Amino acid sequence: MNYYNEIKDVLIKNEVYKKVKDYSKNRSDLNSYYEVGRLIVEAQGGEARAKYGNKLIKEYSEKLTKELGKGYGVSNLKDMRQVYLRFKKRRTLFGELSWNHYVVLSRLVGDSKMNYYLKISERLNLSIRELKKRIKNNEYERIGKIEELEEPKVNTLIKNPIIIKTNKEIKKVSEYVLHNLILEDMDNFLKELGVGFTYVGNEVKIKIGDRYYRIDFLLFNTEYNCYVVIELKITEMRPEYIGQVLKYINYVDKHIKKIFHEQTVGVIICKKNNEFIMEYCTNPSIFTTVYELETI
Repeated sequence: MNYYNEIKDVLIKNEVYKKVKDYSKNRSDLNSYYEVGRLIVEAQGGEARAKYGNKLIKEYSEKLTKELGKGYGVSNLKDMRQVYLRFKKRRTLFGELSWNHYVVLSRLVGDSKMNYYLKISERLNLSIRELKKRIKNNEYERIGKIEELEEPKVNTLIKNPIIIKTNKEIKKVSEYVLHNLILEDMDNFLKELGVGFTYVGNEVKIKIGDRYYRIDFLLFNTEYNCYVVIELKITEMRPEYIGQVLKYINYVDKHIKKIFHEQTVGVIICKKNNEFIMEYCTNPSIFTTVYELETI
């Protein structure tokens, strides 16, 4: 079997197909490049020997570039081989993602990590830029395993830690400073929290009895159809914070949420967590995470 001619035929058909049926060229790319990856592995003597067959890839690359033009460099052919090796058990690639998505995913170490980012890319329709950013921010290590994503609970959607970025030199952090840093880049803060968080308001004024209180941030989670009370603390987690957040949760449930909304949850973002305190927190609607400042 002449593997080079087989590979060239696949690529020629793909080039023609893309020009004629532009609307489905992504699917054509996926099928063609995946097939080329399979043929390369076979030409190199199978999976066990494929990673040592770079000489053959260089030879194919030079011939394809000369005969078909740009786009078939050594690195591109290696990517086709790598994608095939990582996804061959699936037998096909999903058209919802682009070829570049699969290239990035194939370079991740570990199937569990790769599957996590594959699943969340499909579910949230992530752009290649958004996918790379989540990988760079170590989202998998922070949010958990793929099983938690497939059967999510509110607490599995809240990352730990929350990275708050700033371009300022901050010598002393107060709750006021922390609050303003979040307001300056609310979009990043919502993404850092996790999946489905949207902004409702900050310093939300409420009245309980004869006293007025202010909720640091009131959000809404579209995944769980519920309001989320956020409280910022610059100290270690303390027992009294639970009572404070519970008071705010009860207020939102009674005066703000509608009958078709799920029960409000509370999130305490503090400097340092205290597992001992949370062990004795019996309210399933209160969660904690910690924040870290990152200077950019």
